[in-house]
Amino acid sequence: MGFLTSFAAAPLRKVAGAALILCALILTGCQEDLYTNLAEREANSMVATLQRNGIPAGRVLQEDGKMKVVVDKDRFSEAVRVLEDAGLPKQAFASMGEIFQQEGLVASPMQERAKMLYALSEELSKTVSEIDGVLSARIHIVLPDNDPLRREASPSSASVFIRHEPGLRIDPLIPQIKTLVANGIAGLSYDKVSVVPVAAPVAQPASTTQPMVSFIGLWMLESSVSRAMWIVGGLGLLVVVLIGALVAVVWRQRGQKTYQLESYR
Repeated sequence: MGFLTSFAAAPLRKVAGAALILCALILTGCQEDLYTNLAEREANSMVATLQRNGIPAGRVLQEDGKMKVVVDKDRFSEAVRVLEDAGLPKQAFASMGEIFQQEGLVASPMQERAKMLYALSEELSKTVSEIDGVLSARIHIVLPDNDPLRREASPSSASVFIRHEPGLRIDPLIPQIKTLVANGIAGLSYDKVSVVPVAAPVAQPASTTQPMVSFIGLWMLESSVSRAMWIVGGLGLLVVVLIGALVAVVWRQRGQKTYQLESYR
């Protein structure tokens, strides 16, 4: 009786709101952060890729203004694999300004040369990776420190590794990539640039890799059963709370009417 009286003391709308919040918390507990500190455009691409592969995903705004991508706990490993096959999130490259931030008073010529090589590699890798269909790219540059007194100087060279989408026609792009790299590095000739393209594996749709099972008469993916159980449990709890609150309010009103009739007598 004390339990019902406590519900009767609060308005029915507040009780229903509390129950809805409880259900939301239950459902939120089924999700896990996949990637954090993302730009909005990158988060959109990741969510779209996951949804195209049959994996429910969403974006959540962080306190610092950046985005994070959340997925069901049961689909976490599958989501990571799908995004890796799609080359997401995109590889981050250091800019010239970040590399040449002065850390000490004086930098040796060898340090400055190493920084320059790394900066060139990062800038060119970023440019090549932005080609449509290219998932990731890495460029390794070799600039020999030739002795000016030697008659024969060792030529500069560069190696380009490209991981691309399975359906991309990479052969017509290779001459353009070699020209881009050769023109971006002083003293590097076209024939000294080698390109190694590797096609990413074809991603299998989620519906073909997971069996379908029946849950309370509904067919769904096996990994979605646990979430469905949470949803059904949350809705059942909401119904029980609302019924209890309604009964408590009705009993209280009936008690008040009985008290008023007895007072009139």
